[in-house]
Amino acid sequence: MTTAPATSNVPVTILSGFLGAGKTTLLNHILTNQQGVKTAVLVNEFGEIGIDNDLIVTTDEDMVELSNGCICCSINDELMEAVERVMERPEPLDYIVVETTGLADPLPVAMTFLGSELRDQTRLDSIITLIDAENFDEVVLETEVGRAQVIYGDILLLNKCDLVSEERLEAVEQKLRDVKNDARILRSVKGDVPLALLLSVGLFESDKVSAPAEDPSLNHSDHEHDHDHGHEHGHDHGHGHNHHHDHSHHHDHSHGDHADHQAIEGFTSVSFQSDGPFSLRKFQNFLDNQMPQEVFRAKGILWFNESERRHVFHLAGKRFSIDDTDWTGDRKNQLVLIGRDIDHKTLREQLQACVAPDAGKGFS
Repeated sequence: MTTAPATSNVPVTILSGFLGAGKTTLLNHILTNQQGVKTAVLVNEFGEIGIDNDLIVTTDEDMVELSNGCICCSINDELMEAVERVMERPEPLDYIVVETTGLADPLPVAMTFLGSELRDQTRLDSIITLIDAENFDEVVLETEVGRAQVIYGDILLLNKCDLVSEERLEAVEQKLRDVKNDARILRSVKGDVPLALLLSVGLFESDKVSAPAEDPSLNHSDHEHDHDHGHEHGHDHGHGHNHHHDHSHHHDHSHGDHADHQAIEGFTSVSFQSDGPFSLRKFQNFLDNQMPQEVFRAKGILWFNESERRHVFHLAGKRFSIDDTDWTGDRKNQLVLIGRDIDHKTLREQLQACVAPDAGKGFS
């Protein structure tokens, strides 16, 4: 029995990037535009918003069949187990894409494919790190995770380029090159990049990988940083019933990424749920006047007393969107806020205060 050549191994692309950089949007771009490729997508947790609805065919406990012949599998705890599960399926795979959480160092994921029996079946093709052109700053670079995502990214995809000036783009690119002098930087809007530039590029070289401890500049976990995000939400999106609709209606809604008690370099997440609807006016006031600047990312499903619609909410940096969809299940508010050194108790009290006292007198 001869050993199969390395080129026959299934190529693997790891999607990395800080909170709100657009990983799920890029993932949907890949799934929608690849032709005749049987891909397995491994994500930390998928939900009805994570993968475009028109891609989904059937769903079971932890696997989604997609209309283009691909499959999507959730990573619960063990990445190796998830990879082996999709590799054991009868249909041969052409590609594997792994989407990490926004607070994940991509190196341990890469080492899973390099340092285990998976290297006999898979080939790590590249690590793609998405960079939010609007919100990327020194604060991100001074975290171990943010810096590692840049250092270990084979392709740095500068996303949301339509939201900033050319001068800003050049400044961000220079910051990235200061950290990684041989950086391969691509620009994109909503992750729209020709797939030939992203997949099967063969950029990953295992001899370039070194332990993070060898880079003393990564040890910034004890530093405190001031944020100047401003959070002037009203400048970007109109309030009330006439919200902007130039945003994709399919977003990542993976509440399970971070437990409330889990802290990575001071980053924690707060989950909030209410069985009663928010007062629209009170929630507007929360966004405009109470949302702490330490909150980097928020996402959720919102129910307003004044509206019969289901509202998908996303915030990244100082920009947020609220998109209307139809309700498909029980109406409730579900919201997750991720930030650094945030006051969980105060945030929950402020959100609870947004629940309408006259709940049920509007739409139900």
